[in-house]
Amino acid sequence: MTVAPIVEMRGIAKRFGAVRANEGVDLAVAQGEIVGLLGENGAGKTTLMNILLGAYAPDEGEILVDGRPTTIRNSADALAAGIGMVHQHFHLAPRLTVLENLMVGLPGRGGRLDEAGGRQRLAEIASRFGLRLEPGRMVSTLAVGEQQRLEIIKALFRGARLLILDEPTAVLAPGEVEGLFAALRAMAAEGLGIIFISHKLNEVRALTSRCVVLRHGKVVGLFEAPAAATTAEMARLMCGQDIVSPLRPPATRGDPVLSLEDVSTAGHAGTPLRGVSLTVHAGEILGLAGVSGNGQRALADVVAGILAPSSGRLLIGRTPVSPHDPRRVQALGLARIPEDRMTQGMATALPLADSMVLPRLNTPAFSAAGLLKPGAIQAFARAQIRAFDIRCAGPTARAGTLSGGNLQKALLARELAFDPRALIAAQPTRGLDVGAARFVHEKFFDLRARGGGLLVISEDLEELLLLSDRIAVIYEGRIAGIFSAAEAGVERIGLLMSGAEGRAA
Repeated sequence: MTVAPIVEMRGIAKRFGAVRANEGVDLAVAQGEIVGLLGENGAGKTTLMNILLGAYAPDEGEILVDGRPTTIRNSADALAAGIGMVHQHFHLAPRLTVLENLMVGLPGRGGRLDEAGGRQRLAEIASRFGLRLEPGRMVSTLAVGEQQRLEIIKALFRGARLLILDEPTAVLAPGEVEGLFAALRAMAAEGLGIIFISHKLNEVRALTSRCVVLRHGKVVGLFEAPAAATTAEMARLMCGQDIVSPLRPPATRGDPVLSLEDVSTAGHAGTPLRGVSLTVHAGEILGLAGVSGNGQRALADVVAGILAPSSGRLLIGRTPVSPHDPRRVQALGLARIPEDRMTQGMATALPLADSMVLPRLNTPAFSAAGLLKPGAIQAFARAQIRAFDIRCAGPTARAGTLSGGNLQKALLARELAFDPRALIAAQPTRGLDVGAARFVHEKFFDLRARGGGLLVISEDLEELLLLSDRIAVIYEGRIAGIFSAAEAGVERIGLLMSGAEGRAA
């Protein structure tokens, strides 16, 4: 007797005006199966998952759960059908404990939370899948990898039989990735189904039993044995063309363009800096590796002029930054690509053209006597759209309608247009497909070749090894080690990211 898939999507179509986000998509996940879902930014993956979770209603097609047609109108319907999702951005209450986060919204016993039952359920999940957390720990004390573990536990706690994971390794150190994969394999062995969405093709090959590839909203191919495919074959099917990673060309290291001298911080929401010293030279890419939450945000905010050091100083070239504010930093030649392009990078509610000139609205290029120059703003945006191949309806398109990859291109275009002396880029390719990531890397190498210095903060070690001339590792707000590209390796850096002792060079 054939067992029906846990979930099957048949002929799913969804349109937003003239845009066909999904067109006749079929996707099935059987018990014990880990299915990879691949595609470029804007290929339709998010729309498809939003339909499965009840955020959107399909225009055409149907969803079957255990072989029965099922209408999923909202997240409650999805949960009732046994469908759970772990998003890139966690949905946790930091001031509550692990157990309290698990039990929020669940019925209690006799009008009270069933803490004993909750602890028992948490212990069962830990025993079955190796996902262990202390029930009484405050979520605010959890490391990022532990927070992700809690999100997975929360889905299982509420009865998920199909788990959707969106870019789950983006915030993990190499050792944590192996732990996650072990847990996912244990879930599959017990009959759960998993949809694994990632742009890290090596991980997709290592973990999944089957892959579905979307392009322009349609299924364009399947990999029945992902481990037997190459990353180049997967990238070609995703993008419709061969994708070759750029090689780091030779460059001559020049004078310092960006320096932190014994910088410490206070009054910051995240991990503070503790005596950080770093120097970025002209013609150099310095990569900063570290598990999320170890001081990267404070460092980026100091360099961008947002956060003033409590001690130490920041220099651009040989000029100390004073006053310590974003305008002064920009005037000295620093460009910035923030970690969160949606809230800190671009004003998504504004037309693209306006968002692309916001940091320089007060300059003579775009305003005079307090009045904007609409023609100059539009011309600038059109030129950047052409130069960076930004896929959009034009300069007047609302920035928030662009896909992640195209929004990142627009942000990159804005910051590189004025030939900066130094660039700080935080998580520059997080969530980008291989084609968009390659484009960003090429632009970084172009700036390096012109004598610019780049500080690239990333949790993707493969990216840092590809880009960097030197790699620094940050742990608990301190620099744990600095290595040349020739000295660095994934295992060595991974140990330092996890708190092992290192040496500076």
